[in-house]
Amino acid sequence: MASDHRTKILCHVGIRTVVCALALPLCAGGVPAQQTNDEVVGTTYEISRDQETSEKGSNESTSSSTDRDTLLERVIEHRANGMVLEYDLPRDATADDRSRNWQFPARILLSQRGDLSLLNADELNARLDKWLKDVKLPRAACGHWIFTWNAFKIECDPQSVLATIKAFNLRGPAPQDGAAFADARAAMPSILKRTASNSNGSTFVAELKIDPDRVRRDQAQSDVVIGEITKKPVTLENALQARAGDTISGAMTVTLETDDSGNVRRRITLMRLETKRASGDVEDRTVTETVERKPISTAPDKPTA
Repeated sequence: MASDHRTKILCHVGIRTVVCALALPLCAGGVPAQQTNDEVVGTTYEISRDQETSEKGSNESTSSSTDRDTLLERVIEHRANGMVLEYDLPRDATADDRSRNWQFPARILLSQRGDLSLLNADELNARLDKWLKDVKLPRAACGHWIFTWNAFKIECDPQSVLATIKAFNLRGPAPQDGAAFADARAAMPSILKRTASNSNGSTFVAELKIDPDRVRRDQAQSDVVIGEITKKPVTLENALQARAGDTISGAMTVTLETDDSGNVRRRITLMRLETKRASGDVEDRTVTETVERKPISTAPDKPTA
């Protein structure tokens, strides 16, 4: 089951985009990417991303879903301007998984200030060309949304893999009690508070209010996607107008758990959202996302070509 979910989420990276658009995602925000230490080349980490979503409507209707995604992160090289990392599918990925997920493996440069740069775009383009040929899709299909077993965007931009990697990234400056904490989905920054500490690490918590304008735009973009899939197109402008009467409120709690070196090993984001439509309908949505990073190999390894 976990393997099926992983394939669904990572396939073409566009599936990540779809899930984000249709499920009011936890895809942005959190700790900014940044090099924090000189890890041994060859060290490999497994990063898991679990998301649980539950909804309740005015008519007492309920629904829920769970998804689990997994990527491997390997330290390839240390450079004067940053660290080279390789992200890949799990080791149990099948040949079919790899054919569909043409963005992986992806090698990126994580700069000293936290920027991500794709280093093997040519390889990704070559794998993309092969995938398009295998599934008999023309380049004209790129950027469009379709529905098979799931809604997904036919993503053909190698740079799009960076958005997926950012969703898995836990690297960043060590959290500090009283430090400012920002999230792209929040109306304003908050303050991190240390809630626990022992020899194994510390726990920090930030409470933030949801930005209703950001949510409204995400919902309108989802309406545009649904319109394309159902062959009932709607412009973003019209979708925003239709959502203008919605009253949106919500809050999010971000919990950061660190190891004994101060590095974040787990991030838990709980978002509660209430949407009141002009029609009087009310929708309550709760999304819990857990991203966890753990080392699975520390033996030195040779960089890939």
